[in-house]
This record gives sequence, C-alpha cells and structure tokens, in this order.
Amino acid sequence: MARFKTEQSAQRCEQHGEYTAITYMGHTSGCPACIKQQQEREASEAHAKWMLELRQRRVNELLGRAAIPPRFADRTLENFVPHAEGPKRALAVAKSFADGFDECLKTGQSIVFCGGVGAGKTHLAVGVCHEVIKQNRVAVFTSVIGAVRSIKDTYRKGSELTEAEAIQNLVEPDLLVLDEVGVQFGSETEKMYLFEVINGRYQALKPTIVISNLAKDPLTEYLGERVIDRLREGGGRMVVFDWPSYRRQA
Repeated sequence: MARFKTEQSAQRCEQHGEYTAITYMGHTSGCPACIKQQQEREASEAHAKWMLELRQRRVNELLGRAAIPPRFADRTLENFVPHAEGPKRALAVAKSFADGFDECLKTGQSIVFCGGVGAGKTHLAVGVCHEVIKQNRVAVFTSVIGAVRSIKDTYRKGSELTEAEAIQNLVEPDLLVLDEVGVQFGSETEKMYLFEVINGRYQALKPTIVISNLAKDPLTEYLGERVIDRLREGGGRMVVFDWPSYRRQA
C-alpha cells in the first residue's frame, strides 16, 4: 500500500515562486500556475485555429470557385526560378508583400501583375497566397469571370444571397487575388461589379492582387483611372511582366 501513498513537498518555480507539490505513485506534480498557463495557451491556440478554419471554409464555400486551381496549387515563392533581372525584381516584390502582409493590412497595399502570357504572374500570386495563409490569414483566389458570376447568381430564383452579400464575400478575405482581368472586354455591369469589389476592399484596407495579360496602358483603360489609383494607393505596386514566357522555355 506504500506505493499508493500521497506525499506533499515544498517546491519552487523559477517563475511563480513557492508551491506545494503532490507526489503519487511516483509522479510529482508541477507548478499549478505553469500548468494553468499552459492549458490556457493550448485552449487559446485551439480556438484560434478553429476560428480560422471556420472562416476559411465559410468564405470558400460561399464563393465556390474561389479556391486556387489545382494546376497552380503547388506554385510557391520558393519554387519560382527567375531567369533574368525582370523576374528577380517581380519575385522580390512578391516576397516583400508577403513578408510584410501585416503592414499591408494597415495600408491596404495592393499589387498589379500585368503583361506577358506565361511570364509567371499567377505563379507569384499563388505563392503569395500560400505565404499569407501560413500567417493565419484568409486568402482567396478567383477569376474575374468567377467573381462576376458569383454576384450575378444572386439574381437566380432561390438564391440564398443578395447582391450586396455576394460582393461582401469578395471584400471580406484578408487577401483577394483577381485573375484574368480584361480577358474579355466585359459589359458595363461587369465593370461596375469589379469596381464595387475593388472599391469595397480599398475602403476596408484589404490588399488585392490583380492579374492581367493586358499591358499597362490597356489595363488602365479597361479598369479606369479610379480603380488603378485605388490599387496603387498605400504603396501599391504595378509590376509589368515584359519578359518571354516561361512556358515556351519549358
């Protein structure tokens, strides 16, 4: 029966000072204050993780088409291989944006990647998404066509969302990547939706990455000076991808 005996002894914790330890069946208890802090920390971390997962799942479910396409899912900043000075500068901009994303959320800093087809714009944008997600932030990737469709679908019979709610779902993520901007001329209604999304994010200080195969001037004409000004405010950058396609070199 001796091995089931409970013993008490005075112990000292370097952080919390003296405490009474209990020894039972060969095991001695630790500092109660340390144990409580550890439990609270683990509970807080678990709750934060659950809230992030819930938020990411809700946004992706509502947008439907907003997830990173499987073709680009493995693109990271680490596996982007620049072959010249232009791509090196673009990679540096992407890394700086991702590393300083907390500051971007304070200013609403955005990026425009425009120019040549196959030059690595989507690769870098998806790479930024991965880095932002690692920082426990919500990143959403969608084409302009998909974004506009998600808004237009609110007019279908039985839709559970209003137009305003669909737009808010695009405004809400910490980072929104809008791909294929200007892939088609687009109606005035579509341009209006695009402005509503970008302007809503601008007002909420939410960073946006715009991807377009258009050159700088045609893209400015397509989006309009108001949108371009909003994207460039707060330290926003426009990176022109004017080098040969990576795809042709593969």
